[in-house]
Amino acid sequence: MTRATRLRALFALAVIALSLYIVLTVPVRLGLDLRGGTQIVLETKDSLDATADAEVTERTLEVLRRRVDALGVAEPTIARSGENRIIVELPGVQDPREAAAVLGRTAQLTFHPVLGIADKDAPQPKPLPKRPRERVLPDESGQHLRLGPSTLTGADVEGAEAALDQQTAHGWFVTVDLKGKGKDLWSGLTGKAACAPAGDPTRRVAIVLDDKVISSPQVDPSVACRTGITGGSTQITGNFTAEEARELALLINGGALPVPVETVEQGTVGPTLGAEAIRASAWAAVIGTALTALFITVVYRLLGGLATVALTCYGLLSYAALAALGATLTLPGLAGFVLAIGMAVDANVLVFERAREEYAARKVKSLRSSLREGFRNAFSAIADSNITTLIAAGLLFFLASGPVRGFGVTLGIGVLASMLSALVITRVLAEFAVARKPVRLRPQITGIASTGRIRDRLTRRAPDLMRHPRRWLAVSAVALVLATSGIVVRGLNFGVEFTGGRLIEYATTKPVDADHAREALADAGFPRAVVQTSGDRDLTVRTDQLTPAQETKVTAAVEDLGGTADKLRDELIGPSLGDELRRGALIALAVALGAQLLYLAMRFRWTLGASAVAAMAHDVLILTGVFAWLGKPVDGIFLAALLTVIGYSVNDSVVVFDRVRELSALPAHRKKGFAHITNAAILQTVPRTVNTGMGALFILTALAVLGGDSLTDFALALLIGIVVGTYSSMFTATPLAIELDASGAPSRVPTRLRGPAASRVGAKGAAR
Repeated sequence: MTRATRLRALFALAVIALSLYIVLTVPVRLGLDLRGGTQIVLETKDSLDATADAEVTERTLEVLRRRVDALGVAEPTIARSGENRIIVELPGVQDPREAAAVLGRTAQLTFHPVLGIADKDAPQPKPLPKRPRERVLPDESGQHLRLGPSTLTGADVEGAEAALDQQTAHGWFVTVDLKGKGKDLWSGLTGKAACAPAGDPTRRVAIVLDDKVISSPQVDPSVACRTGITGGSTQITGNFTAEEARELALLINGGALPVPVETVEQGTVGPTLGAEAIRASAWAAVIGTALTALFITVVYRLLGGLATVALTCYGLLSYAALAALGATLTLPGLAGFVLAIGMAVDANVLVFERAREEYAARKVKSLRSSLREGFRNAFSAIADSNITTLIAAGLLFFLASGPVRGFGVTLGIGVLASMLSALVITRVLAEFAVARKPVRLRPQITGIASTGRIRDRLTRRAPDLMRHPRRWLAVSAVALVLATSGIVVRGLNFGVEFTGGRLIEYATTKPVDADHAREALADAGFPRAVVQTSGDRDLTVRTDQLTPAQETKVTAAVEDLGGTADKLRDELIGPSLGDELRRGALIALAVALGAQLLYLAMRFRWTLGASAVAAMAHDVLILTGVFAWLGKPVDGIFLAALLTVIGYSVNDSVVVFDRVRELSALPAHRKKGFAHITNAAILQTVPRTVNTGMGALFILTALAVLGGDSLTDFALALLIGIVVGTYSSMFTATPLAIELDASGAPSRVPTRLRGPAASRVGAKGAAR
């Protein structure tokens, strides 16, 4: 064992030991879509007195934190997003209306003198330049009062507590304790009112919360004129119920919000839906990983089995990284974690295929040297392909939000962990195995001593796939037109994230026909409601914004058809946020195309980079068009799948173009022209493409079949994307590169020599 191998082995053991320790000691935080609960996104708005900037939003967040603490929710999360948004996560809260009502109340508590009775039809008095503004508000009975400027505010309140008056049976009231100058101000306010005769309106004091008079009692006759109520404590009465009194005390204790807030997004997930998603994803991961492991073991024998061990370590590393970073594992993130298992196979396949080529090309057969060269020669393609996927993951993190951002985090972690797994752990295990004498005596068991059936068949037939590149481009163009015509004919079914509105998912006790449900909702006053069924008893209703009364009507209409209807999911997106998310999705796609083009232009000649990006755009449009034909929702989950397809598409093209770059360094190939080089590159990379695609397809098929309704569309999008991406990397990007090269682009292709092996052609036609 060489010194480098020993160092890699020690490093691998240290990383695995640390990961195991983290997994055993640090739990991964689950998102609300997996553990159930409510998420509310609030947006601060400018007021007459303050601008909703980052500083004011931060103060607003602290007030909301006190209110959430008073709600008694276990493990809530409150965080600022951007300059003027606040995300509140309330685990276990299934009815968001009460929480939203408490959080959204500005709670501007003020105490006013009553100046007299006002005509309810009279306009609000305009403030004079030197006179504070008067106000007209109805009291508890509906009588309109003229109120003077506020004497005290909620800032003068020490605390409040709801209590039941058991002696006088006057019901619930709220005791308010004042602090500092508030005590003297309250004494002065009540002392001035006490000078008015009994029954006079000016003997009253109005307590106003958010422009509503909640109590306007007369000062008790026992209070002396100009002395007022002393002691710094008073009671707010108003025929409160127990809930109303507790809510008022909660708002007063929490404090007033510096600026008003608006609910722009609201989502609720039932705990059963999250548990089912975890269970389904776990089964998909187990079955998909088992099938993938079986496949690569059959194809690569001993080294395939060792790669399976490395994949297990990959799962350990990824999970530990999520826990160590404190990342939140969301449903799309869980899908990304499972998907990355399939993508982690790619690096192993690249190495083993290069090792096979090296072994076949050598006159003196050596497993160790072939494996070593396989790792070295595959590194460039592994690095380039994984960096393109990391670009997509980074864009998801910086440009997306919520669960989709979580998908970007887990995908990025998965890519890094897969590289570590393949380039370090698999290498340590493989080099240790091929150094053993029983293995050296039986090289066939390693899986790299034979070139494989696919490569052998291609070598024997040597088809010239790029003889007529324009025919492939014509096929791609026809497929593109057929798919994108769905966008024109049927349009895109934008999800509630992009349109704004309300989405409610029900689980009914009886099957519900979608057409009957649409008719019932139209009769209930919702003719524009979009109804979709999933499975036997799952029903999704998408409408415009709903009031609580309208939501009750929708639920009643569903229950009339399906019996008891349990709410599995409830999402509310404001129209402004929907426009913003839709604009952000387009920006994410544009930036993805630009970033990929920039990276590929640096790594390859511009014609290759432009061809790869064009093929990627081809894949994006076809996938979007297919979803349009199928009527599938184009939502945040679809965006995550789309950006993943972008990474995968470029990944495939990079592998082919990396081989093009390598073959271009060989005089024997360069003399035959660029079309010959690209054809040879395709033929030599087909085994890797097929084997990698099979690994990903096993995982995605398991997700589509076992992942439940919430993951089916995600898996379907990726299945379509992988099939289309595999085709386009060979038969769209490569023919386009040939045409661009023939159009007068410089003939030189940047080369990257890799030592002596890069200057000869192997017996099976593999360029080294």
